Amino acid sequence: MEKSDQVMNFALTGLAGYIAPRHLRAIQDTDNRLVAAVDPHDSVGIIDSYFPDAAFFTEIERFDRHISKLRRRDSDEKVDYMSICTPNHLHDAHIRLALRVGANAICEKPLVLNPWNLDLLQDIEEESECSINTILQLRVHPSLLELRDRIRSQDSKRHSVRLTYITSRGKWYYYSWKGNTAKSGGIATNIGIHFFDLLMWLFGDIEKKEVHISEEERMSGFLGLENADVEWYLSLEEEDLPEQTPEGQTTYRSITVDGEEIEFSGGFDDLHTKVYEKTLQGEGFGIEEARPSIQLVHDLRNASPVSPREGFHPFTKGYSLAEA
Repeated sequence: MEKSDQVMNFALTGLAGYIAPRHLRAIQDTDNRLVAAVDPHDSVGIIDSYFPDAAFFTEIERFDRHISKLRRRDSDEKVDYMSICTPNHLHDAHIRLALRVGANAICEKPLVLNPWNLDLLQDIEEESECSINTILQLRVHPSLLELRDRIRSQDSKRHSVRLTYITSRGKWYYYSWKGNTAKSGGIATNIGIHFFDLLMWLFGDIEKKEVHISEEERMSGFLGLENADVEWYLSLEEEDLPEQTPEGQTTYRSITVDGEEIEFSGGFDDLHTKVYEKTLQGEGFGIEEARPSIQLVHDLRNASPVSPREGFHPFTKGYSLAEA
């Protein structure tokens, strides 16, 4: 399904969600249009800034019927791509919906919660004329592309890496789908998967993995990659933010390589647009690119914690970066 020289029609699921505006902007920035969207919640006024004429539904069944009708009529509004911004546990079903109505899928991370579902999606993709794509936006970040080039120029060097990602969340988090492991996949999947994908993209396949802390609000562990030893820590707890964190800042992200901080706090504004541009050119990130990180986070959430290796700096509750 290629008509790259024409305006593409998009549909979108999960319009009221946090990530949907980045997809709306990407659709607009690539000079395409949204013809239909769905969300069980109707607080979707954000669409007026992008595509006020798009059809909107609060029931997935009516949305399905509408885009199926557009396809049967072979109208100018026939959907070419479906952007999927819904909770993680719905991604699989909505990807299947996209392919069933003849649309390519562009799905937020993770494509699915369990790796075996990827095989079934791959079968469906091969049977269709459509493609399944995901958003791996850190792979198009300019600073990280430069870092990858630098690492690849150091063929024999083994790196020491530390990943810390702390993003404090209020009580609401644990009452939402994000706090339900069956729906979100837990902290490693919900907030960690894009960093795990980044680490494997930079340093190669996994040779060893350990979990040291496995709690609802915190996880830590070790990854042995082809070219790096990685200590990682994920947290939803405000008390884990470093003491020097500016007042009002609720998120801290840090990746150090051989003791050097990798600066990539900026440059995020247009990453979704860059991924959309690659996808529309037939160079998107597909199932095989997504598979390693999905397999890893599945393994991590099902792993039994072990004690850190000798000489390994343990991450503990109340961990302070100043002590590391």
